[in-house]
Amino acid sequence: MQISDISINLKKDKIIIKIKEKTTQEEIIKELKKKLPELKKLYQEEKTPIEIQGKVLKSKEMDEIQEIIKEQIDVNIEFETPKTLGLHSIKKTFNKEIEDSKTKFYRTSVRSGQKVEYEGSIVILGDVNAGAEVVAEENIVILGNLRGLAHAGAKGNKKAIIAANMIASPQLRIANIIKENQINEATDQTIKNYAYVDENEKIILE
Repeated sequence: MQISDISINLKKDKIIIKIKEKTTQEEIIKELKKKLPELKKLYQEEKTPIEIQGKVLKSKEMDEIQEIIKEQIDVNIEFETPKTLGLHSIKKTFNKEIEDSKTKFYRTSVRSGQKVEYEGSIVILGDVNAGAEVVAEENIVILGNLRGLAHAGAKGNKKAIIAANMIASPQLRIANIIKENQINEATDQTIKNYAYVDENEKIILE
C-alpha cells in the first residue's frame, strides 16, 4: 500500500485524516499504527479534534479505528460517515402502503458533503454525487444517478425502495439491512436502477 492512501492534514480547527476509498481495513489499521507517532507530535497542548474523511466505513470499522487512535491520544474523533443515520426524532409505525407516504421534492443535485433527509419519501430531481447522503423514512427516488449513500426506510420500513436512473452507490440501506457494492462502471454494462428487500431480508439490486 502506498503511503498516500492515508493522509494527515492540520487545518485551522481540526486535523483531517483522509482515507482512499479502495483502502482495505487491514491496510488502514496498519498505516494508522505507523502514522500515530507523527500524529502525536501535533498534540502538545491543545486537543484539536480529528475528523476522518474519505472512505465509507462500517460501524465496526469506525469503532476499530477510533480505539486504535484513543489508545495513544485522548482526543475527540469524528467520522464523515455517520455512526447512526438521522431522523432520530421520528417515531412512526409502517402499517400503510408505500404510495401513501408524504413526499418531499429536492429540486437540484445533491453535492458531496451534503445530506438530505425527510420523514416521508424523497424525490431528487438530479444526481446524488459521491460523498453525498440521502436518508428517508420511506422511499428514495432519484431522477439522475446515485453515487452517494442512500438509506430508505430509515425507521424500519423494509417495504421501502430505492430507485434511480443508475445506481452506482458504494452502500445501500433499507431499514436495518445493508448492501455493500463493488462499483466498476467501466466493466459493468448492466445498469442497476432499483433496490428492494426480498423475502429473505436481503437487498436485491436490479
